[in-house]
Amino acid sequence: MHIALVFQILGMLLMVFSLTLFSPIAVSYIYDDGAYPAFLIAFAITLISGALMWMPVSRQRTDLRTRDGFLITSLFWTVLGLFGSLPFMLSPSLDMSVSDAVFESLSGLTTTGATVITGLDDLPKSILFYRQQLQWLGGIGIIVIAVAILPMLGVGGMQLYRAETPGPVKDSKLTPRITETAKALFFIYVILTITCAIAYWLAGMTFFDAICHSFSTVAIGGFSTHDESIGYFDSPVIMIIASIYMMVAGINFALHFHAFRARSLHHYFRDSESRFFTNTIIGATVIVCFYLIATGTYSTGEGLIHGIFQTVSIATTTGFATADFAAWPSFLPIMLIVLSFMGGCGGSTGGGMKAVRVMLMAKQGVRELAQLIHPNAVIPLKVGNHRVEATVVSAVWSFFAVYMFVFIVILLLLMATGLDYTTAFSAVVASLNNLGPGLGDVSSHYGDVSAVAKWVLCLSMLLGRLEIFTLLVLLSPQFWKR
Repeated sequence: MHIALVFQILGMLLMVFSLTLFSPIAVSYIYDDGAYPAFLIAFAITLISGALMWMPVSRQRTDLRTRDGFLITSLFWTVLGLFGSLPFMLSPSLDMSVSDAVFESLSGLTTTGATVITGLDDLPKSILFYRQQLQWLGGIGIIVIAVAILPMLGVGGMQLYRAETPGPVKDSKLTPRITETAKALFFIYVILTITCAIAYWLAGMTFFDAICHSFSTVAIGGFSTHDESIGYFDSPVIMIIASIYMMVAGINFALHFHAFRARSLHHYFRDSESRFFTNTIIGATVIVCFYLIATGTYSTGEGLIHGIFQTVSIATTTGFATADFAAWPSFLPIMLIVLSFMGGCGGSTGGGMKAVRVMLMAKQGVRELAQLIHPNAVIPLKVGNHRVEATVVSAVWSFFAVYMFVFIVILLLLMATGLDYTTAFSAVVASLNNLGPGLGDVSSHYGDVSAVAKWVLCLSMLLGRLEIFTLLVLLSPQFWKR
């Protein structure tokens, strides 16, 4: 374990993060909202702290190992969540406690979208922009962005990329060099953000709202600049645009890269995971729309638009809202909440267990049924034309087992704080899957839950963002042995 190297990279990344605070400072000056002192102080604290970490070990030149990558990834998301909370704590317009500020910061960076803030429409523009920017940075992954600068430190970046990038297959590259991979991902991410912002603006949003909502849409975050979320705009066109970009952001970014490079869409149709992801959401959308119309909850037109939007929003773990889906009839709210367990595709900005894992478990289940009928047959498990190794299937089931175990433990902890079962269940689902809105007392915001519950949910959001093992591996005694 190279502790000096860990501090070197952590300090460098903190200093880079401090520079992002100039964006809300500029917004504060443009809109003259008077909130810039909080960001200036936060910038100074973050920059100095990063420099103090970096300077004593700045001359270290050592190869970065996989264990170092896991430690840096986990530490940086934790530390960044703490430093990201400074503007919330220092802003007099918010008057937030430490637990509330850290919760809001981690919710943004992990693209969860759960909030403790009410009265968004009356907040300074710079605060609103900062919340959206946190999600945008979290969506691509601060670590993935930062590996583009690691060559300047004299170290490789593949270990960090493997620890950060979602999905069970960690070794695939888009280009031969990890720096080029990070640049390719970042380029696609920026292009999607710009086109999404333009589409929102042309559909009727103000320029500020268009920029802010493009950040949280492409990041699959769900933060909004209004308490009513996307419902504030009362526009079917905006809902359609949001649905399209949420779906696009929920698909593996490697496919976007290959489609861009080949100038062709055939990669999307050939990829088994994207087909499974799309077909699952289409099936769920049909059920939701049919039930909303059949029960008279909405007219046919409204039922279709609200059903499509809300299903895509929850299934991709974005968490935007146009209606209080928790008040929808019968099984729909629970079905949508459970659907978020799948989340987006591997390599996307979505949360959840990822569609590729759910697909592999479903295929394995079908295979086992066939094996019972034909016990002597050799039935390989395939994804597309490729045979899936038993070790990959075993890893997926191990992940699922640990995911469910963590889910149950956090659920019990939340209930121990006094939350009722419905609230606790949905809060765990929403935080562990990086979804945001829940049911019961957390259907609109998390401001009323206790401070202890908020810290538990912060841990849950981190576990979900880092896909469980990246954080839990630090608790293993073997991790710390030489």
